Amino acid sequence: MSPTNGLAAMNSLQIFLPCAAGVEELLAHEVHALTGLSGQDLLTRRGGVMARASWRDAMRLNLHSRLAQRVLVQLSYTEYRSEQDLYRAAFDVAWEIWFTPKQSMKVEVTAQHSPLTSLNFAALKIKDAVCDRFRDKAHGVRPDVNTQWPDVRIYAHLTTDTCSLYIDTSGEPLFKRGWREDKGEAPLKETLAAAMIAACGWADGDADLLPLYDPCCGSGTIAIEAAQIACNIAPGALRHFAFEKYLPFQAHVWSVIKQEAAAEVVKPQPGQKALIYGSDVAHRMVDFAQRNAERAGVADVIEFRGGDALQRLPPSEVAGVMLLNPPYGERIAVAGVSAREQAVTEDGGEFFSQLASHWKKNFPGWSAWILTPDLKLPGKMRLKESRRVPMWNGPIECRMFRFDMVAGKMESEHRQRK
Repeated sequence: MSPTNGLAAMNSLQIFLPCAAGVEELLAHEVHALTGLSGQDLLTRRGGVMARASWRDAMRLNLHSRLAQRVLVQLSYTEYRSEQDLYRAAFDVAWEIWFTPKQSMKVEVTAQHSPLTSLNFAALKIKDAVCDRFRDKAHGVRPDVNTQWPDVRIYAHLTTDTCSLYIDTSGEPLFKRGWREDKGEAPLKETLAAAMIAACGWADGDADLLPLYDPCCGSGTIAIEAAQIACNIAPGALRHFAFEKYLPFQAHVWSVIKQEAAAEVVKPQPGQKALIYGSDVAHRMVDFAQRNAERAGVADVIEFRGGDALQRLPPSEVAGVMLLNPPYGERIAVAGVSAREQAVTEDGGEFFSQLASHWKKNFPGWSAWILTPDLKLPGKMRLKESRRVPMWNGPIECRMFRFDMVAGKMESEHRQRK
């Protein structure tokens, strides 16, 4: 890497961490906990968090963040009117202090209300500028483009009149933890599962953790994320990152960061009872979940079983938290409605009313958090939610509803307290 001033700049980077819509405040809290940043050094933005941080912070955030989708370093912020302005902005960035022309690259452009007619052409102009700068600085040598597996990803975000240029330090998106090899249909992303856990507050505070149970666990994402949190296992411990190929990378510093993370892992005591539970009507999915948990290093703290969500009884004598992202529509049977009960409405109303009745009867004292795109779910369950948290699953607007289970005498006492 260049020069001392280049190294000094690495201690004051403008970092943007994109996340799912609705998760911004949770991510800001996580970044503060990991880095100690606050005030003007840590700002919540639409769709992510902006932080003034060091290169070491960027590496630690890649390793430890459960909620961020990527860790991007902002290298330029300029106004523009045309593609030529984008070219000039990209040409002015000192890309040569980040990577060499021997490495391949890819440029991606996103936009909100940009006046430009073609984002592909905008990406082409930025790519040309990067290559032309290298040609000038490296005596005619320029990097190759690789759209599949680039060494370097460059992102441009356009508004109506501004362009932000970023270099991606993550590589593969951060939801790819490295342990999920077995998965079913439409698996829940690990980052969203972590956001659900953060939103329900299960791991907040210093009190002992309550039992956590996902009765529609699929390939085990929610349970495994929760178990890694309980064991303090860094979510990125099993994978590699793009920054390992960049010029500022120092292997000895990264080795220390990883050693520190490994030393903080909390291992279960011999004979310790499981705290986290998952079940699924499809035994094939239970097998997937078990194998994923083994790869994630948490098989000893999760108990997976097969079983219909409408029949499974509480997995623990102590009331805890149910956390689930149930299937919908045509996939509703996956949750456990038997063939003779398939008089299910297209929107799954029959299943959810039966599920609510089952919970009220058998899960008194438990709280249930459900992530769903169906904003009318409380009516279908004939339950009044005590909380609702907006959250997006990709482009799909969802809500996390909290339902507190009371039954019999508990229910009447609950009404009286109201």
